Amino acid sequence: MSRSRLGVAIIGAGAALLLLATACGGGGGAPQAAGNCTPKHQFSTIEQGTLTVAVHDLPPYSGTTGPDGLSGVDADIVREIAKRECLTITAQAGNTPSLIPSVQQGRADLAIGDWYRTEPRSKVVNLSDPLYLDEMGIISAAGVSTVAELEGKQVGTVDGYLWVKELQQVLGNNLRLYPSSVDMNQDLKAGRIEVGVDSYGSALHTFGGTATKIQVAKPDDRVAASKEAAQSTFPMAKDNQDMLKAVNETIAELHTDGTITKILEANGLPASAEKTGAPRLIP
Repeated sequence: MSRSRLGVAIIGAGAALLLLATACGGGGGAPQAAGNCTPKHQFSTIEQGTLTVAVHDLPPYSGTTGPDGLSGVDADIVREIAKRECLTITAQAGNTPSLIPSVQQGRADLAIGDWYRTEPRSKVVNLSDPLYLDEMGIISAAGVSTVAELEGKQVGTVDGYLWVKELQQVLGNNLRLYPSSVDMNQDLKAGRIEVGVDSYGSALHTFGGTATKIQVAKPDDRVAASKEAAQSTFPMAKDNQDMLKAVNETIAELHTDGTITKILEANGLPASAEKTGAPRLIP
């Protein structure tokens, strides 16, 4: 499932001051070991010794809570990377459309939150090797599972998701876009829309164990995301090849030693999502 959002919502005056300092070009050197910690790799970050992480609320993949301002699957993975590189983490909270520009414009080192590996995105930021798989999910009281069943219904999804443009072509004015899954789910629960389209994992986290039904979308030629599960990634700055190499090497280790599988299961997701296959880009 894929994303971007508008307007960075910085939490607290301290975070706002940090963002201002970062935007003005503070730091920028290679991270240095703290105490007895020796980094596995050498690469530059916006703030020396710090990994600035752009994050939005998309549980169970990412969230803005926790001792370092991060939570969820992606947060657990990025902590493993930071630990190996002797970096502290600074969270930069924002809505989906703001996060990729934050990375592009040098305000964040990377973004988390179940970002999909897509061809258009690869042209503006570096994309890490796959973290896990994610499928297009359909949320409804009636158990809707096909794109065809969405026709004629009031449907909501999140602005920036991979399937938005194609669903707009199919549903027209019956598709309502939201800035976040939280906003969409509020309208779904209130009956203002009949169906929600979201990341399957995110929907499972929110509605699992309730009467609401969550279905993996059945393949439909009109919506490419329904035909092949997306590979999740960490978007990073296009000009920081050293960081890309370091992150990819650590991701490979986390797949091999079972860490990503454990993280997925700890966050209520199936272990099978770890089997990403070779890196690929969605057109």
